[in-house]
Amino acid sequence: MPTSLHLLADAPAQLLPARELMAFTLASHIILVPLGVAFPMITLVMHYRGLRRKDPTALLLARRWSAVIAVQFALGIVTGTVLSFEFGLLWPGLMGRWGDVFGVGFGVEAWAFFLEAVLIAIYLYGWRRLKPRTHFLLGLPLPFAALLGAFGILAANSWMNTPQGFSLDAEGNPVDVNVWKAIFTPMFGPQYWHFVVAMVLTAGFMVAGVYAMGWLRGRRDHYHRLGFAVPFTIAAVAAPVQFVLGDSIARSVFHKQPVKFAAMEIVWDTDTRVPEYLFGRLNEDGTVSGGLKIPLLDSILAGFSPDTKVVGLTSVPADQRPTATQATIAHWAFDIMVLIGSALVLLALWYGFVWLRHRRLPASKWFYRSAACAGVGSVVAVECGWIATEVGRQPWIVYQNMRVAEAVTATRSTTLWIMLAVVMVVYVCLFGSFVVVLLKMRTRWRLADERRAAEGADHPPEEDLPYGPRAPLPTGDVQAAEGGTGRSGGGRP
Repeated sequence: MPTSLHLLADAPAQLLPARELMAFTLASHIILVPLGVAFPMITLVMHYRGLRRKDPTALLLARRWSAVIAVQFALGIVTGTVLSFEFGLLWPGLMGRWGDVFGVGFGVEAWAFFLEAVLIAIYLYGWRRLKPRTHFLLGLPLPFAALLGAFGILAANSWMNTPQGFSLDAEGNPVDVNVWKAIFTPMFGPQYWHFVVAMVLTAGFMVAGVYAMGWLRGRRDHYHRLGFAVPFTIAAVAAPVQFVLGDSIARSVFHKQPVKFAAMEIVWDTDTRVPEYLFGRLNEDGTVSGGLKIPLLDSILAGFSPDTKVVGLTSVPADQRPTATQATIAHWAFDIMVLIGSALVLLALWYGFVWLRHRRLPASKWFYRSAACAGVGSVVAVECGWIATEVGRQPWIVYQNMRVAEAVTATRSTTLWIMLAVVMVVYVCLFGSFVVVLLKMRTRWRLADERRAAEGADHPPEEDLPYGPRAPLPTGDVQAAEGGTGRSGGGRP
């Protein structure tokens, strides 16, 4: 019997549905994460531009984007809460034994969540109710609250990858917990900054992609130019930075989690002068089928020398490493992420070249087609990054300390499959409602813009906004209204 089938036969029946349920909810939630972590910062950049240059269009975009942040946050509350419950319901072994060690990260995330909710409410309420400068300053803590939430989640995940900050007693339970070491693990820094820049890049391309579609449809006014240029510029700056950080975190995995690195690069035996495979499939006997083989490149990328020794999967027993199928999944996810990241860097360079040479936005339709696809592509890259991280760590839920099978719930597998089906239906409805709300908001805004253009209105910054008190009616309208109620108009006899 092949090793993969043998290990699968030994796994509890609950393991597969529990992992599928967790994977589905996490993959769904992570679509919203870039908007939650980085979109507030992009909105505040637009807000600052509007105040600095007295640009009502920039302020209008910032105000509308703040409404999108609120809608996204409402949906994120639901999907994030589901994930929180799943940790305890699906993985009681993990939380029961290790919760006292790495649970502080979830505590930090919870505090950040409540802080972010309050700050979003203040920012929304402040339009037109607060002085422009005061309103902007009260919005500044919002990105930091979002980064604090990411800090908590990444602290917990990096601990699962490189656990430390505890000792084990005679029964194998953690004691003598050192909170600081449990938070700042060897993988925390590389994971955190790689994740944060990925969120900035993804949010920028997602938002810019909306206005790129408008540009392709002929909407080339100041509103669409600004709506595209600000988020795309932020994403374009982040793209090459992310490329460097991606190389750094891959090297950290090489040193700190060599077996995971072997899975991501489908390296079977420990050796030097190891080739790099672009895609391809790892077989049970260690051979690789398909893909593009580049001699020596894996060793060169890992240690800048073809003589760099790369640890292979066979360096540990079969039950302590990913199966051939899991290694192939992690490898494909990693390669897709790198491929998309490289394409985004090229798109950013295209944008930068045109801007530096001509001081204008690119004019090519192919550029805007690519920009419209960049948002979706960056989300796919984020999903692939998490797949490579989680699948590459198998079979460990706490690396080298607890297997996933040891942490899974005892709930019947049939019940878990039913739960997965129910959650899928609910999430389709939730995300469908989210899209409908955004489309309705877009339609309402477009009608408002058309009405304003027809009236020839030109409002100064932060006036005539829907979140504040209504503008006073003209005197004639007030008199007509009072006359209709039987009162004398304007106090006249």
